Amino acid sequence: MYMTVEFWGQEFKVNIILGCIGGFLIAVASSMFGFGGGPFMVPLMTVGLGLPMYVVVGSSLLAIFFNTLMGTMRHYQFGNFDLLFFLIMFPAAILAGFIAPQIAKRVSPLIVKRVAVVGLLLLALNLLGVY
Repeated sequence: MYMTVEFWGQEFKVNIILGCIGGFLIAVASSMFGFGGGPFMVPLMTVGLGLPMYVVVGSSLLAIFFNTLMGTMRHYQFGNFDLLFFLIMFPAAILAGFIAPQIAKRVSPLIVKRVAVVGLLLLALNLLGVY
């Protein structure tokens, strides 16, 4: 089942079922393991759904925001929340969230993808205990 999405005068055909199932599974995994979901949501939207990077980044952040909010509330209820750590990281996250889109807008989409790939590879190697 496909849906046509229009963004800045361009039309994209999106597989709704793949997007919903993939988004749900990513939300479950990110809530369980504590990552934002972006490392998986961005590839789902670019490769699986065929959307361009300039649409994917903002859209995935909005989708992940609600999952992160709910996951944070549940972890807070379970006592898995460190207020001091949050207060230390919050200003940096706000600043990075403001600066990063401005940098990405000025850089080639290919460079943004390559930086994302390097970051994901480093994350994977770290999780596997290689480095």
